[in-house]
Amino acid sequence: MDREAYRNCCSLVKIPRQSYEQFWSSHFVDYIDNELSYSKFFKKYLLPNHPCMFSRRFTQDWKCRKQWVTGEGKPNFQKLLQEFDEIPVPVANCNAKEYNANPKQVMPFKEFIHYWKEYIQNGHSSPKGCLYLKDWHMSRDFPEHNIYTTPVFFSSDWLNEYWDTLEVDDYRFVYMGPKGSWTPFHADVFRSYSWSANICGRKKWLLYPPGQEEFLRDTHGNLPYDVTSAELQDRGLFPQYEEACQPLEIIQEAGEIIFVPSGWHHQVYNLEDTISINHNWLNGCNVDIMWLFLQNELSSVQKEIDEWKNTMDSWHQHCQVIMKACSGIDYAEFASFLKIISDNRMAFLNACSSGDPSNYPRQISEMLITLGPYHAAFDLQRVAHVLECLLCNEDFKRLDHSSMSLQPETLLQQIRDTIQSTRGQHLLYQE
Repeated sequence: MDREAYRNCCSLVKIPRQSYEQFWSSHFVDYIDNELSYSKFFKKYLLPNHPCMFSRRFTQDWKCRKQWVTGEGKPNFQKLLQEFDEIPVPVANCNAKEYNANPKQVMPFKEFIHYWKEYIQNGHSSPKGCLYLKDWHMSRDFPEHNIYTTPVFFSSDWLNEYWDTLEVDDYRFVYMGPKGSWTPFHADVFRSYSWSANICGRKKWLLYPPGQEEFLRDTHGNLPYDVTSAELQDRGLFPQYEEACQPLEIIQEAGEIIFVPSGWHHQVYNLEDTISINHNWLNGCNVDIMWLFLQNELSSVQKEIDEWKNTMDSWHQHCQVIMKACSGIDYAEFASFLKIISDNRMAFLNACSSGDPSNYPRQISEMLITLGPYHAAFDLQRVAHVLECLLCNEDFKRLDHSSMSLQPETLLQQIRDTIQSTRGQHLLYQE
């Protein structure tokens, strides 16, 4: 049903305009099946932090959709085994709970495929539980495969740009799981965006807008493992559950790509035997959300070990160590992250002025050239804003900055100088 048809139905049963507009905005997402400019995606979805779905036409030319899927739309186990066979892969057990996630093990790819075949033959059940291959860095481990192309809408990807530079990690994953496999309730790393493309199979997504997760906490402040569990109806355990909105429920078909905005908590089910490509990513539109997340993470750590504050000279540094162990990053690395992103854009804008914007690693060069100097200038302004916040932060001031390759004050001034010197050519992003 499109929006106009929905409005007409509401009119027939005399639902007030305000009510149907509110219901539409909270229970439906835009379905993109035609040409969409990056500029429109930027303004309509990235900046407002609003979800959407892209049709299968955006993935129809991907090699993985042609080679990893049978004519019946099922996983092509034979082809997959030819490519990956003995490769070790991370596999989670969806029937077991470890904290608020599923425990993982590493096994040879062929062992997982053997399990998956038996699981299907046994009516989608197994004494081993429901196993789910997830968070596999396939793209990093096999860059020569080129099984898909990141859509331009998701190409401004600071997260992977940074970790590609360090050559130690990335946030590009392959998931493979049988019907019934699922991912418990969570929000993505650093409160990043995510996009997920179904290569084959179908998924059901339950999404909650930012802030709604606060109504789902138990009396100890913990988020639920499973938002569909009957125990959430227990007011003694989850006193605010009835105040939460109903989740946005989305069925994702084979070939479709879902865009999940920053801070949207979600739970995901595989309705069929499913393979998907997933990226976590962030950029100038949501870097301030990442910065807020890091402050909240540090605050939580500080509360946990507050009793030792007056007995440890290095208490503040110790909080950073714990924070990095829990979340994967601390304030010093966040500053390094901002530096690499801004260095690339300052060099790009200066190269544009000199007439040679292509002297970069290929992937970064293609992305910056495609998005253009306006976007690079926008990125720099967003980095500058977060750097100003960082420099005013009392916890950051207490840290030892001597190990940083460039002092944040110096970096901030360089960004301002670059923006000023190129302002005539590269104004704030406004395509």
